[in-house]
Amino acid sequence: MNLHLFVAVVAGSAVGLGVFLVVRELVPATPALGPALRRLHPPAGVARPGPAARQLEWLTGLARWLRPPHRQLALLDRTPEQYTLSLLLSALIGLAAPALLSFALFAVGISLPLVVPVLGSLGLAALCALVAHRAVVTRAEAAREEFRQAVCTYLDLVALQLSAAHGPVQSLERAAAICEGWVFERISEALRMAQMQMHSPWDELRDLADRIGIPELGDVGAIMQSSGSEGAQVHETLRSRADSLRDQIRTDNLARAEGVTSRLDIPGALLVFVLLGFAIYPFLARL
Repeated sequence: MNLHLFVAVVAGSAVGLGVFLVVRELVPATPALGPALRRLHPPAGVARPGPAARQLEWLTGLARWLRPPHRQLALLDRTPEQYTLSLLLSALIGLAAPALLSFALFAVGISLPLVVPVLGSLGLAALCALVAHRAVVTRAEAAREEFRQAVCTYLDLVALQLSAAHGPVQSLERAAAICEGWVFERISEALRMAQMQMHSPWDELRDLADRIGIPELGDVGAIMQSSGSEGAQVHETLRSRADSLRDQIRTDNLARAEGVTSRLDIPGALLVFVLLGFAIYPFLARL
């Protein structure tokens, strides 16, 4: 009888503890003041972590050891932990593929030496991690080009807002709110953070430019600072900076196209030699 009572008490306690934990998770808790203030006022040069980043904090040590490209990741709005996780998953896929293939061959009666799947797994894991890293760098380069082109439009829009007799801060905010896209969302977010933290918006734009590696956005902040502090009429300066930036982007695109064209000349020359060999071969065969 005592054993049945003991089991009933333990079972009831377990059920009560489970109900208490469920209710505790469902009821919104009061946020801790310290982490909330750190999220609201992050140190300079440090990206603001999101919910996904806080779930990957256990990768912080490994991310520090891998030395991820911080500016590229900040431009893509990704954290070093997410970058490290993508590299780990890619490496695990490369590590498991040769082992699964060797197991499948063994199942059909083909046995391979142990050194073949081991070396294949290590080599493919390193290759997959390198491919994942190059994918991040390539996406960051494409995002950087898109950001620079959007900055040209932003310069013109700010100049138009200044010409319409709006103030410097209002011109920056209205120009960012007019257009759509991830670039203008990042700029609007930086301006909102400056307003919430009671910072000057040009300083926030320059901090964002340093963090993501887009100096052209920092030029916007530097030009608007002279308008806000000295009262200078800078709409012509903004338009000339937009024109010079467009010329620079056009020059970079032409240089990139010439580089691709020069690389295409090599297979073209090899094809000419191959065709020349096919044309000369009958005459050489008769000799």
